[in-house]
Amino acid sequence: MPTEPLLVPLAYLDPGSGSMLLQMLLAGVAGIFVFMKFQGRRFMSLFSRTPDDASDEQPPEDGGES
Repeated sequence: MPTEPLLVPLAYLDPGSGSMLLQMLLAGVAGIFVFMKFQGRRFMSLFSRTPDDASDEQPPEDGGES
C-alpha cells in the first residue's frame, strides 16, 4: 500500500471512455467548421486591416452632378 496519496491511481480509461473522448474531439472540430462556414467572413473581418465600409460605397450613377 503506497503511503503517498497522489500515487494511488484514481481513474482509468477503458475503450468506451476513449471513444467518447474521440467523439467529443471530432464534434468540436466539426463545430468549428460549421461556425467558419456561417460566420467566417464576419469573424475574419475583425482581424483585417482594411475598412469594409469604404470598399462598399459606390459613386452616384448620375456622375455627381445636380
